[in-house]
Amino acid sequence: MEDVLAVYHLPYNPDRPVVCFDETSKQLVEHVRQPLPAGPGARLKIDDEYKRCGTANIFLAVEPLTGEVILGPTYQRTARDCAEFLKYIADEVHARASIIVLVCDNLNTHTLACLYEAFPPQEARRLAERFEIHHTPKHGSWLNVAECELSVVSRACLNQRIGSIEVLSRILRAWIDSRRVKAVNWQFTAEQARVKLHRLYPITSVETEH
Repeated sequence: MEDVLAVYHLPYNPDRPVVCFDETSKQLVEHVRQPLPAGPGARLKIDDEYKRCGTANIFLAVEPLTGEVILGPTYQRTARDCAEFLKYIADEVHARASIIVLVCDNLNTHTLACLYEAFPPQEARRLAERFEIHHTPKHGSWLNVAECELSVVSRACLNQRIGSIEVLSRILRAWIDSRRVKAVNWQFTAEQARVKLHRLYPITSVETEH
């Protein structure tokens, strides 16, 4: 926990950007009957019946110090999909950075081992050397700014029926284009954690010699 908190208080450095990474799933469903549009004195009417169209995965990366968000919807949530998203961050978004400081949770695909499942060893090693990973503690995913941002995305545009990944991609792109880019004002410090979360720290005793 203190390791992640220390990362959040690093000064901005474009050569070592701090990026928080997470993912979520979205059930794809579409209308069986077209909704009746809203009108004067009448709300939008949506039939309860719907058609299941599978699920989609949404990767999200956010820079807390700039507020920039990257979204990547995929059909699956495999190690290869994770590796492809990390490669995009390394080679497209932060191509000029020497090291990308990555904060993520402990999901089994959120390790650099996923790169070796997707790419030849030489390429996997090249990408692995671009990342410095800091994992949030078990049951401590609330420390990941990306999880907080996913909650914002879900409330803003995912609380509706979406029938395909193509439609999902358009909705996410529209949200990105319309949002106000704003840096995250993270204030919680390790010093505060030692007081408010003191129950999480081991109790030690100091013996004195007489």
